[in-house]
Amino acid sequence: MIESALIVLSQAVAALLVSPFIVGLIRKVKARLQCRRGAGVLQPYYDLLKLFRKDVVVSTNTSWIFTATPYILFASTLTASLLVPIFLSKVPMNFAGDVITVVYLLAMGTFFLILAGLDAGSAFGGMGSSREAIVASLTEPAMILSIFAVGLTAGSTNLSTIVHKTALLQDIVTDPPPHLMAFVALFIVTLAETGRVPVDNPATHLELTMIHEAMVLEYSGRYLALVEWASALKLLLFLTLLSNIFAPWGIATEAEPAWMALGLAVWLVKVSGLAVVIGVIESMFAKLRLFRVTDLLGVAFILSLLAVVFFYILRV
Repeated sequence: MIESALIVLSQAVAALLVSPFIVGLIRKVKARLQCRRGAGVLQPYYDLLKLFRKDVVVSTNTSWIFTATPYILFASTLTASLLVPIFLSKVPMNFAGDVITVVYLLAMGTFFLILAGLDAGSAFGGMGSSREAIVASLTEPAMILSIFAVGLTAGSTNLSTIVHKTALLQDIVTDPPPHLMAFVALFIVTLAETGRVPVDNPATHLELTMIHEAMVLEYSGRYLALVEWASALKLLLFLTLLSNIFAPWGIATEAEPAWMALGLAVWLVKVSGLAVVIGVIESMFAKLRLFRVTDLLGVAFILSLLAVVFFYILRV
């Protein structure tokens, strides 16, 4: 019992500490590719500290939804990250079908963020909320199908079981085509769910092109800090899914301190590598128009669906 609690606590601490670093690394890569020096990779930590120290300004037109949303968003995202194996394949908080729980925990945070954008009563908040609703309705089915495609190879919808069997190559079906299609689909979903280019631009200051940023324009102080931290956690969660579901090599399969330390180091390398890839993509491509975003997300859904279909075809 104590060992399980320590593992859960260490996983939570790792996710909370590493998530701002990933955001800073992406910004640093973009700056270097644009021939700029850019801020250091630790800048997001200073930004969060600064926001926590600032006072909160809340409009008199808002309800309890506006003030409760940052806490709900942060708690749901952190809880979802505890269900995903980070440095140990068998996490204590695992159960059958927990992949669906992860999806709906993230969906709950998005739902309340959409409500908060509408609750403020501003034009930009409502516009961002409506756009976020469109994106979320298209990304979540693709996300579930892409993870299910890998889950079929392990015969389970439990994330820990999928990662554990894949890491040990135990009782799994290794079919490269479905895995590749599912990986590409989940990567596109990652870009959309975390508000990255080409779906959204987290560094934009043009209100008419905003999606995520438009919903949080009314937030300040510790509320904005929690929203930004939750956004970084969500990015890290998706990168962890990409790295540990499709390539779980190096993750600890036993709860031994030495193996878990090695698994933590390997996980840092993998998510940092994916962060560099995202930084390169954001430097190479421009933001898509809104009606083109649905086409891109449609491709992700089709790829994830084909991954499931191909799994059954190749099994015959």
